[in-house]
Amino acid sequence: MKRFLDLIFAAVAVLLLLLPMVSIAILVGLTSRGPVLYWSARVGKNNCVFQMPKFRSMRIDTPALATHLLENPECYLTPIGGFLRKSSLDELPQLWSIVKGDMSFVGPRPALFNQQDLIDMRTRAGVQVLLPGLTGWAQINGRDDVPIPRKVALDLEYLQHRSVLLDLKIITLTVLKVLRRENVTH
Repeated sequence: MKRFLDLIFAAVAVLLLLLPMVSIAILVGLTSRGPVLYWSARVGKNNCVFQMPKFRSMRIDTPALATHLLENPECYLTPIGGFLRKSSLDELPQLWSIVKGDMSFVGPRPALFNQQDLIDMRTRAGVQVLLPGLTGWAQINGRDDVPIPRKVALDLEYLQHRSVLLDLKIITLTVLKVLRRENVTH
């Protein structure tokens, strides 16, 4: 049922967001050197690595690290990168990952391939059995401000209580938080 809903919601989202996505792609291309999309190696279900697309918000010479690990992340932003990240518009290409089956709308956010501490903690907690999500329980409970142990505890909570109703609640709260730009630090 979850996969069916993901496909339906992704199709509707692509139709509704096609014009804004094309506009963003043009702006990224006009304001900075490099490809419009950034393909990030991420850890998915059962710790399998997949390539996740995002609109590129950072310069092409940015190290492949979690943003909070960069010494001065702001210096790597493209001219529209800060806006894309704070508005979460850089995440829209992940609809492709949902259609492809690498991600779901709701689940733990996919770890970077080199975030071994997060990957290990999720594996010990059994969370690796979930498809990663465009949003998740941890995102609506603090997003960038959640330390890794708390994030894993929230991911485990989601695993234990997941349902269509919980997913709808998470999606609704995500939209509200994105519109308010809550808990975005990078």
